[in-house]
Amino acid sequence: MLQKFKRMDMSIILILLALMVFSLFSIYSVTTGRPKVGHYTERMAVYYAVGFVAFLGFSLVSYKLLIKYAVYIYLFGLMLLVLVLFVGNEYYGAKGWLTLPGGLSLQPAELFKLFLIIFLSYMLLRKRKNHLSFWSDVVPLVIVTLVPWVLVMAQNDLGNALSYLMILAGLLWIGNIKFTHALIALAVAAAAIFSGIQAYIHYHDQAVKLIRDDLGKKHWIARFDPWLVPDLASRDVSWQTYNAKLAIGSGGIEGKGYMKGTSIQSDRIPLAYADSIFVQVAEEYGFIGSSVLLLLYFILIHRMVLIAADCRDRAGPYLITGIIMMFVYQIFVNIGAFIGLMPLTGITLPFISYGGTSLLINMMSVGIVMSICIYGQEEEEPFPLSEKPVEGSWFSRTFQRIRNGFIRN
Repeated sequence: MLQKFKRMDMSIILILLALMVFSLFSIYSVTTGRPKVGHYTERMAVYYAVGFVAFLGFSLVSYKLLIKYAVYIYLFGLMLLVLVLFVGNEYYGAKGWLTLPGGLSLQPAELFKLFLIIFLSYMLLRKRKNHLSFWSDVVPLVIVTLVPWVLVMAQNDLGNALSYLMILAGLLWIGNIKFTHALIALAVAAAAIFSGIQAYIHYHDQAVKLIRDDLGKKHWIARFDPWLVPDLASRDVSWQTYNAKLAIGSGGIEGKGYMKGTSIQSDRIPLAYADSIFVQVAEEYGFIGSSVLLLLYFILIHRMVLIAADCRDRAGPYLITGIIMMFVYQIFVNIGAFIGLMPLTGITLPFISYGGTSLLINMMSVGIVMSICIYGQEEEEPFPLSEKPVEGSWFSRTFQRIRNGFIRN
């Protein structure tokens, strides 16, 4: 047991502690003195305590057990996604929460992100070719991703549904998909996104009627209008993004000071303790505080990449790649929504936003990464690594080391 603790990456633990402090101080700033959310800081501290227990548990248990039982994990996740459609509770337009004993809530769509990473990694391990075959490898991976994607879209949870596609894309790429297949998929996706945006802008009234009346997705309008056609958006739907941009810009370089953000403290930012917490960071801590937060994320992801590069087992890098894609997507979408790059999707800011399910999944995910750090040097079967030195930048060398771990002749 002591040897396992010695193998842990202490820098990751220090980053988690720093993010915890960041989170608790930020949540306290936006909830203190407000009766409805006055105890959220204490609750988040409890969530972090439970999260660190989960992190430690997943760290000390071999990640290879997750791969062994990946099929059952995936099926269990699908069962939860189906169950929430019938007995789930609806919040903010999404029917995606299950009520647990003790008044706790569970969001299966959040949990399934980790389940999907595990199952896709399991499927990639079964391949025996240098490149992914389209029909025998890519298509099955797409199918097992689209099944939960459809179920989550039925819950009106666009943010988590899109995260499944990002996880799939990352694992297909690092799993050595053929370049031509990747290029075609990228071109189709780019064309579809561009065409959809242009159609929404130029045929706005028809698009609104289709989405609101025919598809029954009224809340999507409130997310797309402030992003794509702010001049046509009503005051109600643009209230959050408009005030968020003002607050972020007013923070300047050094910020207005802790608990001195005028927009945050006057309750002009909805859900400032949850999805909108980056607005508090930018307004009260300024550009410097926001940069420190992003630097913590960068160091965390950087350590994950190094652990993947050093892993001697193929499953480890696959799992880490999926986890990195999950984090990068959440960070980009959450922050991008408040600076006008993305629509609001209800995605939380990892480790900072208030939320028990989200924090637990993130801590479990980092625990899996730590398990790979501890157990990843144990090779179950020998496989060849490149003997030739890799030329190029640090990124090129690291990427090649990871891919060497994936390719088995």
